[in-house]
Amino acid sequence: MRLPRIFRTTPFRLTLLFLALFASAASAFLAYIYVATAGEATRRTDQEITREMHSLVAAYDRAGTNALNQSLIERAASERPFLYLLMDKNRKPISGSIQESPVEKFAGAPTWTSFSVTDQDPAGHTVKHPARGLQQRLSGGQILFVGADVGADEAYVNKIVTALQGAGALVVVLGLAGGVLVSRNVTRSMVGLTEVVDAVRNGDLGARAQVRGTRDEFDELAAGVNEMLDRLERSMAGHRHAGDAIAHDLRSPLTRLRARLEAASLDVEAGKGDPTQALAQALEDTDGVLKTFGAVLSIARLQAAGAAPDPVLFDPAELAADISELYEPLSEDKGIDFAAEFSKDLQLRGNREFLAQALANILDNAVKYTPAGGAIMLRVRRRSSGEIEFSVTDTGPGVPDGDRERVVERFVRLENSRNQPGAGLGLSLVAAVAEAHGGRLELAEGPGKVGEMGPGLRVALILPRPA
Repeated sequence: MRLPRIFRTTPFRLTLLFLALFASAASAFLAYIYVATAGEATRRTDQEITREMHSLVAAYDRAGTNALNQSLIERAASERPFLYLLMDKNRKPISGSIQESPVEKFAGAPTWTSFSVTDQDPAGHTVKHPARGLQQRLSGGQILFVGADVGADEAYVNKIVTALQGAGALVVVLGLAGGVLVSRNVTRSMVGLTEVVDAVRNGDLGARAQVRGTRDEFDELAAGVNEMLDRLERSMAGHRHAGDAIAHDLRSPLTRLRARLEAASLDVEAGKGDPTQALAQALEDTDGVLKTFGAVLSIARLQAAGAAPDPVLFDPAELAADISELYEPLSEDKGIDFAAEFSKDLQLRGNREFLAQALANILDNAVKYTPAGGAIMLRVRRRSSGEIEFSVTDTGPGVPDGDRERVVERFVRLENSRNQPGAGLGLSLVAAVAEAHGGRLELAEGPGKVGEMGPGLRVALILPRPA
């Protein structure tokens, strides 16, 4: 037969353990109280008997047996709580309040003994009370016994022990009740967490544990579980989104690649095409597909992670200088004036590879859309807010205000860029890198329209200062 669940919980078992420890400690305490109290009562009785014995011996030493006998008769008739017996050398009773000595073996030295006295209660019933006594031989050979009834003291001690036992039993009962209550509350909290775990195990990633607002360890556990599930849900959603995005985004370039290969195959069969040129075009298209795949995968990876992976502390000016060395010759070949301004003593924390790719994409767009005779300016500076800003300003056609939010979406290309190669993923990757680093991407008008050039475009990648 299995016990109810509440009795099988860890809190209830811990309650039982602490109750057992308490009961053991309480038992030891009760034993100490009993021994100490009973010992004190015995010592007090023994002291009173000793004083009474010394008083009688002193009377005997002053006036002899007759005076002692007279004193015993008077004291026995009074309400003094003592028992007396005076015997001769042969242990025959002379006078006293008891008929015989309770000391069975007496060698002459003062001897203590414990015994029982018989009495009658108010109802006429015969009762026995515990007693203590001292017997010693007098200088004339007579034997004197003095005893006292200790029943009242023992009854008082027993009352104290009974009261302590009752208090201990009450504490045990209350402890069990408290253990049941605590176990029920803990079980209620744990059941909620268990239900959430079961729901997640069955595929419901939207299940969340209830945070009661008590700020105890169960609230901390529930908040931790919820945060873990939020990250898991974001990660799973990111992976699903990445798969969907890759499948969707690569469909068009793969379709175009297949169409070109099919057309080239038909031309070659008809004797109109050049197989080598067709193969070169196929390789170029494949490189474009692979580049698109890499860009989509990078964007999906950043969005799924929610933060930049493997961040390091580095100088952004050095990164910008390395990238500018690659694009300055390209600008000169196209007849574009390239300039750069880098602030010194800057520090940035982030993923250097992703930031380099983002800056390269911005410069690539600037070189691609700026006509010959134009200019490009690359700057790295610290803003008044403490943020680090990479900015690229060109004198190309720019992006109209209404299209600046849309141009950072994947595969969005404006009409003035249809004749340029690309898949519309450059600024999308830059935006994803900015978001992963806790920053933002801002697009603004460039230096304005000068002649047939302009108004240009200013692209700013703004990142937070390192903590």
